[in-house]
Amino acid sequence: FFGNVGVLVRAYCYIRTHGPEGLRQVSENAVLNANYLLSRVKHMLPVPQGDRCMHEFVASASNLKKEKGITAMDLAKRLLDYGFHAPTVYFPLTVPEAMMIEPTETESKETLDAFAETLFRITEEAADLLHEAPHTTVISRPDEVQAARQPVMKWTAG
Repeated sequence: FFGNVGVLVRAYCYIRTHGPEGLRQVSENAVLNANYLLSRVKHMLPVPQGDRCMHEFVASASNLKKEKGITAMDLAKRLLDYGFHAPTVYFPLTVPEAMMIEPTETESKETLDAFAETLFRITEEAADLLHEAPHTTVISRPDEVQAARQPVMKWTAG
């Protein structure tokens, strides 16, 4: 509880700001946005759980890995170069090359379209470019295994 006070205050303010009807509307928007985005990306990233979802969906980059050598991590890291938040990758473990995509309830149709178009553009890029992504962030791609096993909890200038 003590470490989450700020999060709890923000959540409380969000609930109070929207009220019962507003929460219903943003919840509906979240489901609508996720289903719209799912319909835009399912032709390039198969969705094992079907054509409908709630507020998020899991897509698989396994075909891209097999055909082009592009992994879910490559896609996620390259999205950062285009200014998009990277989706959760490799979860759930039951979906190979999983990407959990969860658009927020406040995203516009234009932003969702831009995300889908960017994802498509990335799948057409050279695999070597993707393996080294991100290219525009302060920190490039860390060694995920080393970071998990030996976390560095502070940043020092190079």
